[in-house]
Amino acid sequence: MTERLEMYRCEICGNLVQVILEGEGELVCCGQPMVLLKPKNTENEGLEKHIPVFEVKSDGKCEIRVGSTPHPMIPEHYIEFVETISGDKMHLYLEYLKPGMEPVIKVENKYKSALEFCNIHGLWEGHNDK
Repeated sequence: MTERLEMYRCEICGNLVQVILEGEGELVCCGQPMVLLKPKNTENEGLEKHIPVFEVKSDGKCEIRVGSTPHPMIPEHYIEFVETISGDKMHLYLEYLKPGMEPVIKVENKYKSALEFCNIHGLWEGHNDK
């Protein structure tokens, strides 16, 4: 059974899907079951460049930066997207990034967690503790 907002990846073609509505079936791509991605966090290597970091600004908005040390944004190694999720999992915001962009997004301060996807190191998660 799938759960809302889980992400699955095809190990053959690289398709990445996110569950919008839960279901009983198995997610399959290229004739194989897709793999559930578990986000890495502060317990994993490379956290200084991968963990989304929240900073509340004076205007009440929240800036989310990928890494306490800025993550590279070159064609060979970059952040593909950042997604924020509200504490009740009823709201999300997704912003795609590309090489050359700064790995930063700005959102309302209602989001309690963020996921980012590095084209090399996969899915990472950070939390808004403020």
